Amino acid sequence: MPPLRSGRAALHRAFDEARFGGDRTLNLRDRLPTVEQAVERTERWLRERQVLGGGEVLLVTGRGNGSEGGVSAVREGVLKRLASLRRRNVVAAVHEHTPGSFVVELAPMSALSEAPRRKREAMPAPPDPTMLKGLGTETRALLRTLAARALEALGVHAPPREFVSDEMVRQFAALAPGVPSGPDREARLQAAMRRALEALDEGE
Repeated sequence: MPPLRSGRAALHRAFDEARFGGDRTLNLRDRLPTVEQAVERTERWLRERQVLGGGEVLLVTGRGNGSEGGVSAVREGVLKRLASLRRRNVVAAVHEHTPGSFVVELAPMSALSEAPRRKREAMPAPPDPTMLKGLGTETRALLRTLAARALEALGVHAPPREFVSDEMVRQFAALAPGVPSGPDREARLQAAMRRALEALDEGE
């Protein structure tokens, strides 16, 4: 790489580091994943970032210089998944940052409540209601509050119990994919629910 071009690349990296930092940057080139691995990793990471507060993040796919035909299969696969995530209200907007990266604006948490009601794309089947039985008492109470608040935001006041139960399952289905597994997952779920409640209150 010529010195001038190399210097510009280093300058861009420095700006990106200052703007996004390591926590808000996903570099798909570091482990050379397959297309399927890259796509799944992208969705999982974006959902986690959304639950943790959203905002803008940097997604590095590479430009595909070494790929067949000079087109990155990972980049194309990720672009398709980003379009799907946009329809599901995980992603608000996507902007090409460089030929090998994108700035992704994540949708607010409150948008997750709207996505399944839109019929632009089929949603995955929600988890069986019996799965909620594994949640602790405090988590279930918080989830019930979130469900009731989400229904109120839609103009459904004093909903029947079965409405609230269905909404609890739906809210759990929307939030759970963004919360990584681990010994503190229940606490993370509670934090995600509180952020979702705050987002609904701010949307009033």
